[in-house]
Amino acid sequence: MPTTTEPTTTEPTTTEPTTTLPADVRAAQDTFVSTGRLAGSVRRLVADSWQRSRRSGVDPEHPAPRVDVSANDLDGLRRATPLTDALPVVRRLLLDTDPQWVAAMTDASGRLLWVEGNAQVRRAVSGVGFVEGAVWSEDCAGTNAPGTALATNREVQVIGSEHWAHPVHAFSCAAAPVHDAHGRVLGVLDITGGPVVASGLAMQLVRATATAVEATVGRVTTSPPAGLLAPTLRVLGSQGGTLVVDGAAHRLTGRHAEILLLLAEHPAGLTGDELGVLLSQSDLSGVTVRAEVSRLRRVVGPLLSESRPYRLTRAVRTDVDAVREALALGDVAQAVGSYTGPVLPRSSSPGVERVRQAVSDEVRAAVLASRDPRVIVRWAASDEGADDLTAWRALAASSPVGSAAHLRASARLGRLEAELGPHAARRA
Repeated sequence: MPTTTEPTTTEPTTTEPTTTLPADVRAAQDTFVSTGRLAGSVRRLVADSWQRSRRSGVDPEHPAPRVDVSANDLDGLRRATPLTDALPVVRRLLLDTDPQWVAAMTDASGRLLWVEGNAQVRRAVSGVGFVEGAVWSEDCAGTNAPGTALATNREVQVIGSEHWAHPVHAFSCAAAPVHDAHGRVLGVLDITGGPVVASGLAMQLVRATATAVEATVGRVTTSPPAGLLAPTLRVLGSQGGTLVVDGAAHRLTGRHAEILLLLAEHPAGLTGDELGVLLSQSDLSGVTVRAEVSRLRRVVGPLLSESRPYRLTRAVRTDVDAVREALALGDVAQAVGSYTGPVLPRSSSPGVERVRQAVSDEVRAAVLASRDPRVIVRWAASDEGADDLTAWRALAASSPVGSAAHLRASARLGRLEAELGPHAARRA
């Protein structure tokens, strides 16, 4: 079986496009599609998305974004989302000057609820299926800014041949996820067009507009007194470690994110000794714990109590809460959509590792129990599901024999069983 190797460059610290030539990216993608090996200078974010797109079985030559809603159903989805109230903001900031792009808004599943803007660009993108009602999540359309923004819960710019689907290489797109006041992803704001969208300025404009949309949605959907919106902590996936308090985002150090997550998981508070045990496998001295908490308090202020045991003075929601709530409601598709990756994946804290494993196990169990091919394929396309033999067996069993999903799952099963060996494969 071909092995997948990491790209030769590291991921930039910003979402700005790199200076890699389009021909180089296209050549790297062709090699990856045919061999599974990644060679050349490709951004890490793009390379990871290509891997998910390949595992999802999206055909790079003939992508087929799903359109499975009627006009009436689409109108119902529009009425049901609070994003409707932010449309005037989007139009004023992104479309009033008749730019050379279209602006789009998706829901949390990646379905395009609105596509508006330059008429010529709109006609062009409709030719690749970028139309209202279509689903542009990665598992349907491969690497693209709105789909990859949903998959990673981060702002994304995809330039030309970085797209997975060859018919989309003529376009560039920039997108940012939009969250409600509790940190749940409501959808994605995107602009798509020609070379003008490949600029850093375009990404900055989308970022600023998404912030304005979140502020508008927060005013419409919540009515607490100023300063009482629940702080939110994002800990899922590679972008985990951001605290949002009263609309202001604070990027945290790894240790500070660990402490806040553990305190959010233990609302009654933790003693210094308890926190030290949860933070490190080796004994952390009380002095070290106090010093870390003191530094964190300078960042978050009165959110962290002055007295001990250490505790949060306000309830802090995490994006893990959104996953758990969806699972509790039996909405597995929403749970998988909200689960953008493991909890603080770089953390080796024992307490964080327990939360990480528990959430991953809960999502996986719900996915397998759902027997829904669309849900299972999203899990199987993730890094956690890539080698999950049971998930691929479930996908094969739940897909119609002879369908693309069944053939893809059967092929993947064959490769995994060959790698694991017969005894390991039987135990899996």
